[in-house]
Amino acid sequence: MSRAHIDAQQAVFDEHHADPGDRPVMRARFEHNGSPRYLLYTIKRFGLDHDHGFHLDIELVSDELESGMATIRDRLHEGDTDLVDTDYLSVARERADGAAIVAVHPYGRTVGGLVAHEDGDIDGLADLSDRRIGVTRRLDKNWILTRAACREFHDFDPAETATLVEADSRDDLTQLIREGEVDAGFQFWPLVPELTRTGPFEEVVSVSTLVQRLSGADDKVPIATFLTGESYLDAHPDAVQGFAAAARDATDRLRTDDDLWTDIGERLMRTDDPVVVRAVRDGWRDMAVRDWDAERIDGMYRLFDHLKAVAGADALGLDKIPDGTVRPVDTDI
Repeated sequence: MSRAHIDAQQAVFDEHHADPGDRPVMRARFEHNGSPRYLLYTIKRFGLDHDHGFHLDIELVSDELESGMATIRDRLHEGDTDLVDTDYLSVARERADGAAIVAVHPYGRTVGGLVAHEDGDIDGLADLSDRRIGVTRRLDKNWILTRAACREFHDFDPAETATLVEADSRDDLTQLIREGEVDAGFQFWPLVPELTRTGPFEEVVSVSTLVQRLSGADDKVPIATFLTGESYLDAHPDAVQGFAAAARDATDRLRTDDDLWTDIGERLMRTDDPVVVRAVRDGWRDMAVRDWDAERIDGMYRLFDHLKAVAGADALGLDKIPDGTVRPVDTDI
């Protein structure tokens, strides 16, 4: 994605960056091609942040994994950012390494899909051996979940039988898939429709299905969370609670307002093709988790225990979820 396109998206958010007044400011830094920007745009467009007593300041950043660049989570820990999103396994991993960060609200079941060429011979997990498989990074949650599922259901570990190809970004991974540099790739869910609806590709594995099979949960398990630094939570608990309330309101709008999705397609997506926009809309609605509850949080911990038992602590990058990793800010959980 070009810098001009990122700047154009940023301009869309800047239209709604009114004066914060005396409200506490929450600085949100999110990837330019990540699906949370749809929820954040809804919050800003309808003034839900001000309705709930805080000011959300949004900056879109690149997802390129440049050598030597501090990660977004590092910047959060160091106080340069107040709100980001990532999967709860990464939150736990960073917290185990000493980062004073905490997951305060769920986002959703933000996993991806394995995309392969329609004329290829990869039809599912059992076909991954002896293939070149693309991922954004080795600790990609889609890859970890797939390793666990292969070991649990097919008695092999693709880390030992397939060749893993790491891309520098989601956009680079799309290019690897399109150019045939990999036999299949685990792409993030909002980008799957761009491949399957506009090219000779198909989704051969839905990782969300693997999540539910491995967790044994009936309700959707929220893999991705919104997180903040403990210092910001301590200083501005009302702002964090306000964000949780605004996120719930925005989720409700996105689940029911089809015209809002048309606007999002025109202003924030790389294509306004109505077929792709509808696919992303329906995927988002299926993915999103509106709020925590005890059963979902228990499911997150059960999923971790299962992944650890199947894939091992080395694959997950940690031995256990540290205390305080998940901290609901305005519930009785």
